[in-house]
Amino acid sequence: MNSSFEELKTIAGNFVNLLLKADFKSATGRFDDQMKIALNESKLEETWINLIAEAGSLLQLNPPHTTETKGNKIIIIRCDFQRAIIDIQIVFNEQGQISGLNFIPTETEYHAPDYANKSAFHERDVTVGEGKWALTGTLTVPDGSGPFPGLVLVHGSGPNDRDETVGPNRPFKDLAWGLASNGIAVLRYDKRTFKHTKQFTPDQIENITVKEEVIDDALLAINLMRETEVIDPKRVFYLGHSLGATLAPRIGQQDNELAGIIIMAGITRSIEETILDQYTYLYNLNGKITEEQKAELVTLKGKVDKLKDPEFIENISRQDLPLEMPVAYWKDLHDHNPLTIVKTLNIPILILQGGRDYQVLESKDFKGWKDALNQRENVEFKLFPRLNHLFIEGEGKSTPQEYLVEGHVDEKVIKTIAPWIRKV
Repeated sequence: MNSSFEELKTIAGNFVNLLLKADFKSATGRFDDQMKIALNESKLEETWINLIAEAGSLLQLNPPHTTETKGNKIIIIRCDFQRAIIDIQIVFNEQGQISGLNFIPTETEYHAPDYANKSAFHERDVTVGEGKWALTGTLTVPDGSGPFPGLVLVHGSGPNDRDETVGPNRPFKDLAWGLASNGIAVLRYDKRTFKHTKQFTPDQIENITVKEEVIDDALLAINLMRETEVIDPKRVFYLGHSLGATLAPRIGQQDNELAGIIIMAGITRSIEETILDQYTYLYNLNGKITEEQKAELVTLKGKVDKLKDPEFIENISRQDLPLEMPVAYWKDLHDHNPLTIVKTLNIPILILQGGRDYQVLESKDFKGWKDALNQRENVEFKLFPRLNHLFIEGEGKSTPQEYLVEGHVDEKVIKTIAPWIRKV
């Protein structure tokens, strides 16, 4: 048997999908005898899990391309992950079995936005918290004696590094450099679920809530900023993006000394409604939803409807929940409505929204914040019609693939945030 490249492309594609589904038993079933010894099921699982922990969620699978060396046919599938581009190189023997496997990362270089004046600030490494969950971070400080207003950046959902890296884009680095160029010190740090992925026990994963994922570390970061010599402790602000924005009211409730909070793309709907809306949008993007996708949406809607029953959630399993997220996580979010909490806060608030954001919606979420707070004199709202969820400019309908195109947080965002902080 001497398989054609087209046949091997299909096998390679199926193999990568098995990895993505974490079906390592079936994946190793594609190996030849030597590979089964060199990379058994448990070793493949460990290798893949470590890879994903660094790379993040998958954004795009690219079409396979082929090469041949020393009589071996090789299929290479490029995977665009959140924080890395990885070429999965699959070597086949004459029988069409996998006889070699390599994961080859491609580094993406950061190019500073034009509005960043690198001669106007400096950076230093910091540690947020201490002990088992201590986090590495970066403090970006304007040059000069200060004291400067300080801003703490808090990430969206999922494991995120300090730059909130998505493809070639690093929105938190853009914000830090742009705002430090305008006289504002900025602290950003690696998220606990990114830095300490391997330290979570199964029981901790089962019982995690946003308190452990986000809130505890955000409060520590705020305190660190207050204790930093060149920072004005009475002028420390919080900026949350996506999930970090949704949790901004809870942060403001727990730290009543904040000078103000900035909400960038925060949801006001329930998380389950948000997930259903996102999947519906993505499956209908090209106007040709498949039968399989229709069935998935029906199943997802059923799970969302179950969450509306307050009795059901008391006896629910992860398998009955959207994305199989922990029950404790859902219950915690249900018990803390951001709109109810934000109405109790008296601090200044700035709420920003991208008009092309399909993850957080102008028509529902931004409207939710406005309906709750539009009578407040110390709350400001700003809509950027051409910006997406990362606050990067684009045209037409936003897609996940758009995040793979290098861009920067729009300068208009910097020019909105900096003056607001200075005047508050």
